[in-house]
Amino acid sequence: MDVSGGRKMRISMRLALVGAVIMAVCLLLFNKRNLQITKINMLQLCNCESCHSTPLSTGPIETDEEIEELFEKMDKQIPKLTVNDLDKATSPEKSTTVILNPKPKYCFGDKLQVKVTAYDYSGNRKSYGGDYLRARIYSPDTNSSASGTIIDNKDGTYLVEFTLFWGGSVHISILLMHPSEAVSALWRARNQGFANIKYTGNFTSATEYVNSECGFEFETEKEICRYVDRRDGEAFYCIKPKSYPCEALTHMNSVNRNHSYLNEVEKVLLNRSNIGLEMYKGVNPIAVLNCGQKNPSPAERCGLGSYYPIPSGYFHYNEWKPVHCQMTPFTDNDKLKDFLKGKKLFLMGDSTVRQYIRHFAENLKIVDYFNHTEDEMQSWQKTLLAINQEKFIYIQWKKHTFPFVSKTFYSIKEDAYMARQIDQVGGGENTIIVLTLGQHFRPFPLRVFIRSAINVRKAVERLLIRSPRTKVIIKEENARDMDIDQERFSDFHGYVHYLTLRDIFHGINVGFVDGLDMTIAYACDVIHPPLEVLENIISMSFTQASAAL
Repeated sequence: MDVSGGRKMRISMRLALVGAVIMAVCLLLFNKRNLQITKINMLQLCNCESCHSTPLSTGPIETDEEIEELFEKMDKQIPKLTVNDLDKATSPEKSTTVILNPKPKYCFGDKLQVKVTAYDYSGNRKSYGGDYLRARIYSPDTNSSASGTIIDNKDGTYLVEFTLFWGGSVHISILLMHPSEAVSALWRARNQGFANIKYTGNFTSATEYVNSECGFEFETEKEICRYVDRRDGEAFYCIKPKSYPCEALTHMNSVNRNHSYLNEVEKVLLNRSNIGLEMYKGVNPIAVLNCGQKNPSPAERCGLGSYYPIPSGYFHYNEWKPVHCQMTPFTDNDKLKDFLKGKKLFLMGDSTVRQYIRHFAENLKIVDYFNHTEDEMQSWQKTLLAINQEKFIYIQWKKHTFPFVSKTFYSIKEDAYMARQIDQVGGGENTIIVLTLGQHFRPFPLRVFIRSAINVRKAVERLLIRSPRTKVIIKEENARDMDIDQERFSDFHGYVHYLTLRDIFHGINVGFVDGLDMTIAYACDVIHPPLEVLENIISMSFTQASAAL
């Protein structure tokens, strides 16, 4: 037997095997560079010591560029003013309104045009625009109402146009929500920093706990815990307590800090006594006749992929009537159960979308809570799950994470950025996602909201690639209380979100539920719309979700 030949053969085989291993490793490394593997954990935790040596990425460069582009687009629309004299601000009493096309009687479907001319408190005509107005028509006898279109001519005048959707006696209302001077102050203050809200984190061990200050940025020599989503660039920070690891953070709360970015005159302008004041000087309602006409009924059902300008619809006998499409009412218990049969409904966001699950479980009782328990550290913010075993219905509400504003402590251990929540949904033709973003972002610089919204859009795009039959509905922000802290929570901030979100999701096959239009039309100035409005919001959501089923 040739021993040397056998030895050479074994050596050759070993070399070939080593070469194959090296080749496999090289291929793996090459593919790793070119593949982005989605991680499902919400936050990547690291303490201050390990983070100082490695600068944190702010996220993909293209995302940062889009953030700046969207921010600049909005910034150009905001007046840049500084007011130190209240008399220079727009006065609702001094300003004038006049109907441009007056008639003794109007016909069903006519346009009604009102010109608003702004004057300051000294009686001087304003030469620039930027006032934040809100317009609506309404008929109490038929529970009918609609918002109006407002065109800012940028010269101190505004054209307000209403469509007369119904007959009868119709009242007109044009409110000055904020003069342009207050709008400028709100925009400047919001984007000046994070000092208006104070976050407190609760770090817990087996036997004790300690509280520590948290937030979106810190200038301190103290050790910092950094909670960072490296893929998406969203981040939150806490001052690290002694003897506690960063991973010991379990709960969070927030309060309004005794701080303001406004000067004294701006604070007066944003006092409740100067919010939502009537500008329309007409006393008597206008008369609208049928004139033998009928409102044309839209041919198509409301579906995905489209959104419409205000007014997108109107209320008539408390039922929302979209202008451009047909909405199916989902107010009957059996109809709702049949629609939801065999489906998973994921509700993501704030308490305004939490209303869906509470309505189904507590008012209609078509589902039962599975885990509706509370303890001293978890209250309304707790994840809710409701099911109907007979109909195989699964409904879950989960809040978005930072920024989340709440005076009471809430658990963050079950939290996830909304983009990560969407990444964890399998999807399919029997899966519906209804999400909302905005209310809790109002006190913070707009770039925080834009980044989160872009990340959500990317997550939706990933979902629709892997599961194109999943239905995604965006419930847009609704108007809220006028007697809250306007610097932090003004509806002007919500309107900015409204415009920005439509830019971000333009061209994506999702549904839009115009909560702002509905709540302005109905004049329900509360954070949680009343049942009459909520039922229509739900009906619009499910009409869109069912359009392609």
